[in-house]
Amino acid sequence: MATNLAELLETAARTEPDKIAVSEAATGRTVTWAALDDLADRVAHGLSAAGMVAGYRVMIATTNRIEFVASYLGVLRARMVAVPVNPRSATGEVLRMLVDSGSRMVIADPSTISLVRAAVAGVAEAIAAGAEGHPDAPAPPRIVSIGTTLEPGERSWDHLVLETGDPVPGETDPESLAVLLYTSGTSGRPRAAMLSHRALRANIDQVAEVEPAMITGRDVVFGVLPLFHVYGLNAVLGQVVRQHARIVLVDGFDPEGSLDIVEDEAISVLPVAPPVFAYWMQLPGLEDRLGPVRTVLSGSAPLDPDLVEAFEKRTGIRVQQGYGLTEAAPVVTSTLCSTDPDRRSVGAALPGIELRLVDEDGRPPEDEDGGEILVRGANLFSGYWPDGADGPDEDGWWPTGDVGYLDAAGDLILVDRLKELVIVSGFNVYPSEVEEVIAELAEVDGVAVIGVDDELTGEAVVAYVKPAGEVDPGTLAERVRTHAAGRLAGFKQPSVIHVVEALPYTVTGKVQKGRLRATERRRALGLLE
Repeated sequence: MATNLAELLETAARTEPDKIAVSEAATGRTVTWAALDDLADRVAHGLSAAGMVAGYRVMIATTNRIEFVASYLGVLRARMVAVPVNPRSATGEVLRMLVDSGSRMVIADPSTISLVRAAVAGVAEAIAAGAEGHPDAPAPPRIVSIGTTLEPGERSWDHLVLETGDPVPGETDPESLAVLLYTSGTSGRPRAAMLSHRALRANIDQVAEVEPAMITGRDVVFGVLPLFHVYGLNAVLGQVVRQHARIVLVDGFDPEGSLDIVEDEAISVLPVAPPVFAYWMQLPGLEDRLGPVRTVLSGSAPLDPDLVEAFEKRTGIRVQQGYGLTEAAPVVTSTLCSTDPDRRSVGAALPGIELRLVDEDGRPPEDEDGGEILVRGANLFSGYWPDGADGPDEDGWWPTGDVGYLDAAGDLILVDRLKELVIVSGFNVYPSEVEEVIAELAEVDGVAVIGVDDELTGEAVVAYVKPAGEVDPGTLAERVRTHAAGRLAGFKQPSVIHVVEALPYTVTGKVQKGRLRATERRRALGLLE
């Protein structure tokens, strides 16, 4: 059985060489399975010719485009490690991930080249100053630029894929590292989950066993989910490669434009994040414009049951929900695995995945009480970079940090999170990271970040800031906003900033965020000015 995802690409190229594999909605560019296989092979040879060897990390900082797909599969084929990152990250975020991962090369496109150059320059400064980086990254990473004017020391995408030759030798160890994906894990601070070839392939196979199938070889799949995110990378792209489907890549979601693409490309499978539904429900004629669609897949955050019901009633299309995590590569449950799913549930466990719930003492919860969700399966990660910390225990169980309960049919219903995670448009925001950035300002004496409900994005980030000394509240709020914009990706930036005289603390010195959330609920009900 193929272990490396790139081996599935070889199978697709061999069996259906002339079938279109990937399209770009914005440009109309397409590649067949044979052409994509050749391009991935050229990436692998180009990396090797540049002196890269198995195990080296390659950061991919591009939007959803054909070169991302080819880079990712080429890196895996060369038995190197892909490090996909958000192309809309702030410079400081990319700099930190470059140093932490020890990436030797970064692939950028016109939308990210300035960001990448600034981050790489920061790595060079850190090395020159003797800052501690990863031990096997003694020099700043090299830059490969797609479609831009090169600066000294950079190489072009065309030069990278110029190399060709015999197949890359060597078998892939299933337990070897394939991908580093930055997430919080259980620490509240972003760090990289280590996904092995075994984990990626296991989840692809687990999803493929679900009946009826999420994606088949006859499907045209809407590729709006970002490929740097595990949902788009393995749940969607991985399944497309396995099933020999066709994916239409889209960079960014536009409510009206997305429906044009659905009609023009005859999209049959729509994998989306929950905020999409609220946007679409505002559009007239929605039910007429989803004609080609056979199924809608929703994940990455809970979906409002009333919204699901309204969407299904209006369109006649069933929404299949799921639950997953980066550390699970990512899909854990799906309503496609349920016999009669409750609208509140995220479905039952996929084949080959086990769930159990535990209370704070590690015992099964009483009757219908919720408990922390533990997961076991071959799809689980190998721990967090670089030493595998906080991975599955010796029996293979991993605590998710999420709280839920199982109904009588065995379906999972999510009720809470042990982590203070905020999910904005399906993307994780860790309050501690935002708090650290805001606390960098000398004018700030204390800060607490929480999430609040938002109709369009699911949740929004709200910051409570205590000033250091006398300061105009409006001026400080603007200062915080400007600083956050320079240090954090857009979805992580506070949408609302409250400047307060004091923050509520417990007797042990922790901010009582429950009181802040209660304040926001009263504000939402119009009980506060």
